[in-house]
Amino acid sequence: MTNSEPKNIVNIYFDKPKSFEASNIRPLNGIIGLYFIFTSGIQIQYPFGKSKLLYIGMSEKKTNSIGSRLIGHFEGKSKNVGLVSYRKVESLQFTYINIEMLKDIWQFRVEDLESYFILNFVEHFGVYPICNNKTGFEILNNTLTTGFKIDWNYFR
Repeated sequence: MTNSEPKNIVNIYFDKPKSFEASNIRPLNGIIGLYFIFTSGIQIQYPFGKSKLLYIGMSEKKTNSIGSRLIGHFEGKSKNVGLVSYRKVESLQFTYINIEMLKDIWQFRVEDLESYFILNFVEHFGVYPICNNKTGFEILNNTLTTGFKIDWNYFR
């Protein structure tokens, strides 16, 4: 991923999925980190394999927390047409990673962590998650001391 491979590799596992509903989202107000939106059943055929993952997103500050970002997607205010469309035909779920859990091992910004996860998804599946529309190349400019082995099977 970078010129020098990270020294430490940390396994990333995801919590039990939550149904993509306002009552499950509201408790996440004030939490900063990454979130993952995925289908309950539909598997997306990506070039290197199938996954239920639709979107990787992030919150970089408490005023724009994971809770407020997810509510924006839930209500359609984020204008992510893909997520709105999938929600019309399939029940969605989400999980998240609180950046506080990684503060001792990740010295970069939340934006860089999101880039890392998106690029790692591309490595495993061949393209960006279907509802993501931005690239994540900034992370390539950093020298990583920690890398992650991400449990993408969680989304199969």
